Amino acid sequence: MNNMKAVVKTNFKFPKQKSLYVGKVRDVYNIDDKYMAMVVSDRISAFDVVLPKGIPYKGQVLNQIAAKFLDATADIVPNWKLATPDPMVTVGLKCEGFRVEMIVRGYLAGSAWREYKAGARTLCGVVLPEGMVENQKFPTPIVTPTTKADEGHDENISRDEIIRTGLVSKEDYDQLERYALALFERGTKIAAEKGLILVDTKYEFGKRDGKIYLIDEIHTPDSSRYFYADGYEERLKKGEHQRQLSKEFVREWLMDNGFQGKVGQKVPEMTDEIVNSITDRYIELYEHSTGEKFQKADDCDDIEARIERNVTNCLSKL
Repeated sequence: MNNMKAVVKTNFKFPKQKSLYVGKVRDVYNIDDKYMAMVVSDRISAFDVVLPKGIPYKGQVLNQIAAKFLDATADIVPNWKLATPDPMVTVGLKCEGFRVEMIVRGYLAGSAWREYKAGARTLCGVVLPEGMVENQKFPTPIVTPTTKADEGHDENISRDEIIRTGLVSKEDYDQLERYALALFERGTKIAAEKGLILVDTKYEFGKRDGKIYLIDEIHTPDSSRYFYADGYEERLKKGEHQRQLSKEFVREWLMDNGFQGKVGQKVPEMTDEIVNSITDRYIELYEHSTGEKFQKADDCDDIEARIERNVTNCLSKL
């Protein structure tokens, strides 16, 4: 019997720990400036706001999806992952992150569609075809990078600007673009096998000893947008909303209840019913995107104690 407890805060003291970085969802422990222990919490964010209640099993879902896709793409680009010692934790190499995120878009959706609808025909320096409709497939996937902001929103930026301002060298940027497109192609193929369309996603890269690594999560519902392939064409023709497999449903629930992260707006009450329904949707996301049954971690004991034990044991072997 699972007690459905959500982990929203961690404060471990691992051996050789140098620092702790707390992100919106992840708590990242720097171990001896060599390794990172990334705890994927059950916090959930939308509109750049961390919501007041955690979602049980969400951290496990995201961590395990990312681990699967890191393994499934390791032949394309080396990645930071060394081990997943706990359902909610990945331990890997500490890399110096690039100051840009690589967004790859296969379809005109989300913020790209909003800009297109408002009249924009270039996005991050990429020229977009005329006459497109929402959720239509691009002739070939496009890369629309953003800056990686420490505070506030990431900003769109073009390849030329990145290279001109020295944010990333031309040689490195061209390699990041090649990697991002190859990863997207692999992600698209895996998604298609599961009856899904990988619409857009983001990749983060870092460097260690002069070598580029894929870091952070990959192809999770928090970093990617998926549509169900079944019914896609008919919905496109009729101009209907596509069925999405992403955390868009959380944003929609918030918007329906008058919240978009704007000043003065209040997060609607997160009842147990709402929290449980979000857990169920995340489990559905896991099962659809991996094609495997989700196994809830056995939480008969204290989850934090389990994490601490598993990670400490893993670090002792590195």
